[in-house]
Amino acid sequence: MATATLRFPRLIGRIALSSLAHLGRFAGMLAEIVRGLAEVRIWVPRAIEEAASVGSGSLFIILLISGFAGAVTAFQAGYQWQTTLPVYVLGTLITETIVLELGPVLIGLVLAGRIGARNAAELGTMRVTEQIDALESLGRSPYSHLIIPRVFAATMMLPVLVVIADVVAVTVGWIGVKQVLPVTDWDFAYGARYYWRPFDAWYSLIKAFAFGLGIGLVSCYMGFNTQQGAAGVGKSTTAAVVTGSVVILMLNTLLAKVLLNQ
Repeated sequence: MATATLRFPRLIGRIALSSLAHLGRFAGMLAEIVRGLAEVRIWVPRAIEEAASVGSGSLFIILLISGFAGAVTAFQAGYQWQTTLPVYVLGTLITETIVLELGPVLIGLVLAGRIGARNAAELGTMRVTEQIDALESLGRSPYSHLIIPRVFAATMMLPVLVVIADVVAVTVGWIGVKQVLPVTDWDFAYGARYYWRPFDAWYSLIKAFAFGLGIGLVSCYMGFNTQQGAAGVGKSTTAAVVTGSVVILMLNTLLAKVLLNQ
């Protein structure tokens, strides 16, 4: 009976201690990243290579997903359409839905899987094969060589990919809505411009920037702290994808509250 009574408090204690340990290690990583930013000649060329790899490797899946997202948005708008409303409202509905929410969040979640899994797997493999230890033994900072370039690439490339995805999704939505409702090009363009605010574009970019930073930091942290050999690499990769996705949803809610409900 006493063992059963103590089991729950022990579980809470283990969770609390584990959370504090992760928080401390993450704060230490942030401090090392800030210190490593001074080594510009080391991380800038690597960051450019990483950004090119992230952009070129993600472009096809971004085009595919954004195209389908735009088409589905248009078809659902046609299904739910009320004839008492002017048809130009469809331009507003599709554009605002994609730019404000669907584009950055959907692309962020997809890249949390692609970029996050890649970063965690690469760094985790380096950790368990002692490549990171070898780098440190040579007096080199693994943060400027390995972590900063990956974080920078994710942070800088996600806004670029989101802009491409927004343009493609709106274009496909424009074409798709004309297949289900009598909407002219003038109607769609008028509706898209009528309710458009310049801050909408900035809001989408701010979200993309925050999502990219979150993906980069979380995935690198998980991979850098990998343990227990090959099994640990798998656990770190899974944790990076799941945690990165949760971070994106939390940031999405927080940014909507802070930036839209002023």
